[in-house]
Amino acid sequence: QVQLLESGGGLVQAGGSLRLSCAAAGISFRISAVGWFRQAPGKQRELVASITVGGSANYADSVQGRFTISRDNDKNTVYLQMNSLQPEATAVYYCNGRPQGSISDYWGQGTQVTVSS
Repeated sequence: QVQLLESGGGLVQAGGSLRLSCAAAGISFRISAVGWFRQAPGKQRELVASITVGGSANYADSVQGRFTISRDNDKNTVYLQMNSLQPEATAVYYCNGRPQGSISDYWGQGTQVTVSS
């Protein structure tokens, strides 16, 4: 059974930082493309950052230069370091993993990030 578990969310003041973690069981992030998505109230879920099997990272324009996605293969965990947070970053953040060659992808349950002004 595949499980993705996000953690690290919370309440932070504008300008602050958080680091989200996504730990996987049942799939290997070493051979998976992994993305961080977020969904704010009343808005569609959007891709924030992603990392390929080869380690290439991509970011939404809105977070470029402030967010960093990384992967620890030994811990089978993907991180999202978020700096200079602003209130518009308030959302539930979800981790998504798609193993290479698989038609299936997997979602975590999400972690709430709230940025106060």
